[in-house]
Amino acid sequence: MREEFMREAIALSLENVRTGQGGPFAALVVRGGAVIARGTNLVTAWNDPTAHAEVLAIRAACRRIQSFRLTDCELYATCEPCPMCLGAIYWSRLARYFYGNTRSEAAAIGFDDSFIYDEMGKLPGQRSVPGTRLLADEAAAAFTEWTRSTTKAPY
Repeated sequence: MREEFMREAIALSLENVRTGQGGPFAALVVRGGAVIARGTNLVTAWNDPTAHAEVLAIRAACRRIQSFRLTDCELYATCEPCPMCLGAIYWSRLARYFYGNTRSEAAAIGFDDSFIYDEMGKLPGQRSVPGTRLLADEAAAAFTEWTRSTTKAPY
């Protein structure tokens, strides 16, 4: 069964390339043995650097089940997730994920995200796109209010 889901994801990725919609990537979210969401890479079609297949499939699955938690779902992706997609996998609490191509294979065809993995180990101010803390005391107000809230939905 798992191989069937991966084959469907692969077919979607091939279609995405052939139609010129985006990169050679696709993903499915599966729950209870059924596909509940699909996504393909639409970065160039949408001019959106976050429009990765995994992110779009996760967004669609969450809308479908009306929850930001996908704890009883699996993701089938045609490539090892990039750092952004891996973050989305963890934040959505997917039970597990499967992938076809590796990140080194993706790098070999022009989709190299190794620099992002390298950057994540550095302090914000030492990254190639530096991060600088600003208005920390004022920003803390929202955290304080969140802590006191009785209506918050815990992550």
